[in-house]
Amino acid sequence: MKLSELLKNVKVIANQGNIDIEIKDVNIDSRKIENGHLFIAMKGTQVDGHKFISKAIELGAVAILLEDMPEVLDEKVTYVQVTSTEEEAGKVATMFYGEPSRKLKLVGATGTNGKTTIATLLYRMFREFGHKVGLLSTVCNYINDEEVPASHTTPDPIELNSLLAKMVEAGCEYAFMECSSHAIQQHRIGGLEFVGGIFTNLTRDHLDYHKTFENYRNAKKMFFDGLPKNAFAITNADDKNGMVMVQNTKATVKTYSIKRMADFRAKILECHFEGMYLEIDGKEVGVQFIGKFNVSNLLAVYGTAIMLGKKPEEILIALSTLKSVNGRLEPIQSPDGFTAVVDYAHTPDALENVLCAIHDVLDNKGGRVITVCGAGGHRDKGKRPLMAQEAVKQSDTVILTSDNPRDEEPQAIIDDMLAGLDTTQRKKVLTITDRKEAIRTAAMMAQKGDVILVAGKGHENYQEINGVKHHFDDHEVIREIFGIK
Repeated sequence: MKLSELLKNVKVIANQGNIDIEIKDVNIDSRKIENGHLFIAMKGTQVDGHKFISKAIELGAVAILLEDMPEVLDEKVTYVQVTSTEEEAGKVATMFYGEPSRKLKLVGATGTNGKTTIATLLYRMFREFGHKVGLLSTVCNYINDEEVPASHTTPDPIELNSLLAKMVEAGCEYAFMECSSHAIQQHRIGGLEFVGGIFTNLTRDHLDYHKTFENYRNAKKMFFDGLPKNAFAITNADDKNGMVMVQNTKATVKTYSIKRMADFRAKILECHFEGMYLEIDGKEVGVQFIGKFNVSNLLAVYGTAIMLGKKPEEILIALSTLKSVNGRLEPIQSPDGFTAVVDYAHTPDALENVLCAIHDVLDNKGGRVITVCGAGGHRDKGKRPLMAQEAVKQSDTVILTSDNPRDEEPQAIIDDMLAGLDTTQRKKVLTITDRKEAIRTAAMMAQKGDVILVAGKGHENYQEINGVKHHFDDHEVIREIFGIK
């Protein structure tokens, strides 16, 4: 494709050289550059791509998209200057890959919690309906039934458009994706055309990156501000930021709620560890999920399917067959009569939601709740004491342990969590830095009817310590301790 075509939607400040040259591929990683490539010099949060322009040219780059022109220009190379390569990269990538998002129905889900569950359930539901479907999620990407490992919640714009193009090539009619606040802020989804957007909820998270809650909220809101007039925006009316998200959108707004009047409503009729009986828009349905937050997730899925033209009856039948996403409120029964629940909860709000769901099932039956949790290293330190407070509030015993300490000292992270507790609260807390030993101790303490919540890692099958990833799977550890396969 000619460079001039790639620049069709790009705001160019200046260019030096021939813009009608042929471009064989586009990359933001200089190490992947080969002859005939365009290199996009991104000013990232950790590395400035401008430092690798000369390396990219050595490897065969024939054009550079950049913000700062070098003092010495290579006459064999075309330089295209823009205000922000971060903003323009997505536009270039989507043109290079033939604007794949226009060739299928792309729906994005954003919010603090629930993105993975909603995107994955929509993918599974539409596969069940017989459609060819793509999924872009934290856990894994799928092109129909082909698994493509995920490295980020939302890939970089080059990888993202490449995946969408492969979905189009495979005949996908729909694609469902998580849109993280980082990806929205960094314009990774720039240039994509969405037919719909879903807002789940908003609580404290990623403040290590966004610095303030307002910045975090505004990053999420950018997604809805950018939706076109012919799209739909489905928002959670039970979240105080639900209507803020859609106040400036051009899209058709629909709401869902379990507390108030909304376009899509539900209430819980019965709740067990095996699932719930719900009433959704006046019709009863049994589902294999527990927790009020999962009712909200299922409502978002239901509403999205309605907006995509499916009939209520076929959606409810599909909902009844769907199962929980890996690492989200997954129960494992002990031979001794107590239950362990594995969940990805790694924010104060997510921890509160999961513990509320467990108490809804226990419903004063006398069982105790033992919570094993920690906090990630080199992430928002402000949420650590808040997570400890939430855990103590709804648990009989809390064991603070390691999550992914990365290259922080595990005990220092635990100390930050303990700082949120007073003397009385600390009496309910044990600290065991070794995660496996923490889970083992919880199992030794548990009695028939009790519930152990193992929170924080969910689907992850590794633990990152001193910058090295070691194999660690909460499910495997629990089954080993329980003596089951």
